Amino acid sequence: MGTPVIAGLGKLFKTHGLSKKTVLLFDENTRRLFGEELLRKLNDEGFQWTELLIPAREASKSFSVAFRLYGKMIEADVDRSWNLLAVGGGVVGDLGGFIAASYFRGIPVIQLPTTLLAMTDSSIGGKVAINHPLGKNLIGFFHSPELVLIDPSYLTTLPHREIYAGMAEVVKYGFIADEPFFSYLDLHFADITGLKEPYITEAVKKSAFIKDDVVKKDFRETAGLRATLNFGHTFAHGLEKLAEYRHLRHGEAVTIGMVCALFLSHNLGYLDRESLDRGLSLLRKFKFPKGLLKRRFLDIDSGLLLESMFSDKKKLDKKLRFVLLKKLGEAFLLEENIDDCHVLKAISDGQALFSSKSSR
Repeated sequence: MGTPVIAGLGKLFKTHGLSKKTVLLFDENTRRLFGEELLRKLNDEGFQWTELLIPAREASKSFSVAFRLYGKMIEADVDRSWNLLAVGGGVVGDLGGFIAASYFRGIPVIQLPTTLLAMTDSSIGGKVAINHPLGKNLIGFFHSPELVLIDPSYLTTLPHREIYAGMAEVVKYGFIADEPFFSYLDLHFADITGLKEPYITEAVKKSAFIKDDVVKKDFRETAGLRATLNFGHTFAHGLEKLAEYRHLRHGEAVTIGMVCALFLSHNLGYLDRESLDRGLSLLRKFKFPKGLLKRRFLDIDSGLLLESMFSDKKKLDKKLRFVLLKKLGEAFLLEENIDDCHVLKAISDGQALFSSKSSR
């Protein structure tokens, strides 16, 4: 591919105090697409490396996979002087960060994200985790990457479904932190999802800077600010659990979750009607695979979804925690408990919106 982000890695690692002893973690897709060039670069620059490979699916974020990879690292004599380079999307980044945080009580991790979602969200901020059958991302660490190497040219290898899934996190930043960015995304939505320049690079750069700024101000999510990054995610994680973490992309669930969160914000009196309509108009531009919305949201009983949401790690003291909007570009964490009827109404409103879209 010949991308500049991996040129001069040796010098870059030295500048940041990183050794040239590196564990590379790929999934099957990123190994096929980027592996040979990256390994050739490492050889050219005198790196010592060992390679790990996982299946390209959410189920790879598990104790069993992590345990297998620990064994391979031990057999390769990897010690605390090494680092780990995670090459891929959210699954590789989360699993790689989890392994780096726990192996030898912690080795440095470098993220090389290859999806839009990873470039703009999951690779930034140091929250790394694996899943449990009872919930997603319930077991993990705060382990900041030493470097995040972002190159939008990698996005040309992605199917359109993955672009839209990643775009959900990009749009989220406009909703929670930057109304002018929201307007930019609304205006250039087709250009960005079409990977046209300079729009895609601007969207990635702006999203990454917003995420980084929020994380720096509230790294361990103790002040409520970092929690705003979870706009739409309480609904989304309930949907993902019902889909067994296999049939629904994270970004697809977040898109649906943001629709529900917008309705909840409006129904509780925080968000005015004009802002609600603007937000819904942008989210209606997202595309889903044929039949997915019907199977994974429209046909789901709202009570069942609410029950699934209670497995989410964003609940506290058995209460669901919702990020809501006061206006476009300004989010807050709702601290008080709200009645289930309001949550059920927001889900029903979201189902009605997408039903009307699918019937057009």
